[in-house]
Amino acid sequence: MILGIISDTHGVLRQNVLDALRGVNHVIHAGDIGNPEVIAALEQVAPTTAVRGNTDRESWAESLPSEEILTLADTTFFILHDLYNLSLDPAAAGIQVVISGHTHQPMVQMLKDVLYFNPGSASQRRRGGPLAIGRIRIAAHGILPEIIQLDR
Repeated sequence: MILGIISDTHGVLRQNVLDALRGVNHVIHAGDIGNPEVIAALEQVAPTTAVRGNTDRESWAESLPSEEILTLADTTFFILHDLYNLSLDPAAAGIQVVISGHTHQPMVQMLKDVLYFNPGSASQRRRGGPLAIGRIRIAAHGILPEIIQLDR
């Protein structure tokens, strides 16, 4: 199973982002979506799970959770926008992957057998970081994360 991981679109979903997501089985958006059209476009790629970010304040975003626990292919994900707001100990809760956004900086880190994954921003550079999305492949031999840098 291949998951497309995206965050911080802020209402902008470029064609190169959609192209990079082509072929994934599920999309996860870690917040600061920007508008409902972004989710609708991602749903055309694959089933999509999304959480709201700190800038998703309009009425369309009220139905989105601020955090979500999702299990796909026997792997449990905890999804939230700002890692600073993590409300549980993922390892103790049986979470294998924590997905966040907010910083606009890609990050892949293992800590206490939990993968912490931030794909960066698909629309706005910050502090010299790249425009990026992520992919996570769930295979028989493990969880394989990848950051994909995008051209403008």
